Amino acid sequence: MRLALYTGIILAGGYTGLTPALAADPTGDWRVADGVANIRVAQCNGSMWGAVSWEKQPGGRDENNPDVSKKNRPTLGMPTLIDMKKKPGAEQWEGQVYNAQDGQTYSATITPVGTDQLEIKGCVMGFLCGGETWTRVGPPIPLSPANAMAKGAPKSTGAAPKAPGAQQAAQAAQQAAQATTGATAPAPAVKTAAAKPGQKAAADPVGDICLLPEIAGFAH
Repeated sequence: MRLALYTGIILAGGYTGLTPALAADPTGDWRVADGVANIRVAQCNGSMWGAVSWEKQPGGRDENNPDVSKKNRPTLGMPTLIDMKKKPGAEQWEGQVYNAQDGQTYSATITPVGTDQLEIKGCVMGFLCGGETWTRVGPPIPLSPANAMAKGAPKSTGAAPKAPGAQQAAQAAQQAAQATTGATAPAPAVKTAAAKPGQKAAADPVGDICLLPEIAGFAH
């Protein structure tokens, strides 16, 4: 069984890689295997969550959801990785994954492979397991006020952006590289679109996924 997940996040042009110190961090932007979407993964409420933040074909709806009230919800911003907890002694997180192609939720794990790949595996009732590998398209996402203040999440030691999009995440990766090597890393080129005050940039319609109602309200 191949997990053909329908998910996403903004593809920030010019991203070239991360330092080894960040190898085990599953947060950031990931392109699914078939390229139809990307996923933004962030730590929210003390767990890893993932949500659609970019679609190759915009305007998707969760038509196969068994919950009639959700059949018309947009797939953009839809949670896909659900409440994934870190396994003790392993760089792996386990929880659930929602597959919009069949409207089903599966037990799943995510495992970083090096700096630029994330393996996701899911199983139905403990068998019929399958998975795929996602490719990183954006650097790790620092804790935001939303997830730093959430129950069970570690406290942030410094100011964090209100909505960690591609630009903020790129800056965080650059600072981490400088702290590790003592040298200033070239800043990745990030394409953004101008937005009026109080509006999200057109290049990042989802923003901080921890603020999405379905994720923010999960632990409350």
